[in-house]
Amino acid sequence: MAMQAQPIKIAILAMGGEGGGVLADWIVDLAEHEGHIAQTTSVAGVAQRTGATIYYLELFPRAAAEATGAEPVLALIPTPGDVDVLLASELMEAGRALQRGLVTPERTTLIASTHRVYAIAEKSAMGDGRADVGQLEAACAAAALRFLRFDMAAAAERHGSVISAVLFGALYGSGALPFDREAFESTIRRGGVGIQASLAAFAEGATLAVARPAPVGVDAPPKPLPASHPNAAIQALLQRLRRQFAPAQQTLLAEGLRRLVDYQDAAYAALYLDRMQALAAHGHDALTADTARHLALWMSYEDTVRVADLKTRATRFDRVRGEVRVSAQQVLQINEYMHPRLQEICDTLPAGLGRWLQHSGAPRRFVERFTAQGRVVQTSSLGGFLLLYMLAGLRRWRRGSLRYALENARIEAWLQAVHAAAQADPALALEIVRCQRLVKGYGDTHERGLRNFERLMAAARQLAGRADAAPALARLREAALADEHGQALDHAWAAAAL
Repeated sequence: MAMQAQPIKIAILAMGGEGGGVLADWIVDLAEHEGHIAQTTSVAGVAQRTGATIYYLELFPRAAAEATGAEPVLALIPTPGDVDVLLASELMEAGRALQRGLVTPERTTLIASTHRVYAIAEKSAMGDGRADVGQLEAACAAAALRFLRFDMAAAAERHGSVISAVLFGALYGSGALPFDREAFESTIRRGGVGIQASLAAFAEGATLAVARPAPVGVDAPPKPLPASHPNAAIQALLQRLRRQFAPAQQTLLAEGLRRLVDYQDAAYAALYLDRMQALAAHGHDALTADTARHLALWMSYEDTVRVADLKTRATRFDRVRGEVRVSAQQVLQINEYMHPRLQEICDTLPAGLGRWLQHSGAPRRFVERFTAQGRVVQTSSLGGFLLLYMLAGLRRWRRGSLRYALENARIEAWLQAVHAAAQADPALALEIVRCQRLVKGYGDTHERGLRNFERLMAAARQLAGRADAAPALARLREAALADEHGQALDHAWAAAAL
């Protein structure tokens, strides 16, 4: 007995704005023009990352249906273990498909873009909450019959198209559907919108789908130090870097210098080298490397001046124009929602004035009423731009601000703790350095992290001299990073017998 024809079952997992609906419509149109019965449904998800939607399609040969004299019964939703092709517009969407059981090694061709759009849980984590891309790719490869992947967002950007066109090309390149290239391209032409850009993106998707994927997680080679710099002050910093630090340390330290010159000036970057030179004298390479990174991050803390500086840079306006693809006939408006609190205003003021305002009566209440509601600043207008531009200009007086006084005192206390521990217990010193991960952001995020950081510094003092000091502090740090409410840290604190 001949086997009965079976439908081709396709699931598409896409986020809002990526053309998942367009891709589903293209596949339906393609199938129907090639003699198939097609059915599609969509189930919208929550708006974690601009809304995630599952589109499900089943395609059945019309000739097979006519031979039996009956219409096929096609499903409305995907069933775990029963999907032939799964298209994911982003790598975490492929991971979601794995969780749902929609990818199986016996039958599923998995086609996914390797770029990431971070979920709320990843971005709001106290530490580095990003999913491990290498593990995610390995899981996808193990779960699928075939796993075709590359950065489809980049391919779409190169052609001024959307990711759905690249996915459509990758679907053709996979050979999972019994239709030729002309049928795929004719489908795009029938759509009538953005035809040339979509065809170019389709072509690249088709090519890359059959090419060997590039390895993921391979770091780019470090940039060599420039031989010279036109700015005399920066040239002096580079010469000092080569003279005072080992070659293995220079690349990381040079990145710290670049960041701090951009953040403040060459004199501030020189302070960074002063601090690192004293730390490097202990002779512990791992301690020097970790401190170089964390110290540069802390010294370039986020404040109102930094935010205003970044929002008024020409490179940002260029980036926004490129992202939204503004044409010469269009006008771009950029609205910034800003909600500075009393503390952030005090931090921006000269230290003495900021402390006075914090503890004043009527002036403090007036400012609190004035800042109770957020403000929308249109940085694409002259008035809005000049407002933030003048705020960014306060950078030259940043060292006199209350925020600088506070952060500088905290940095010095942290470095003193590192120096003290490095003499007796280098492993503990390294863990003290890594506690800086808690100090980040601004507003409530900064305050929560700082509270936990200060608890860990107190713990480091109590743990000093214990044989398990370093691993105990590491456990406390990971607990502090685990949740923003501090419950995990409370449990770990009790377990450490502090």
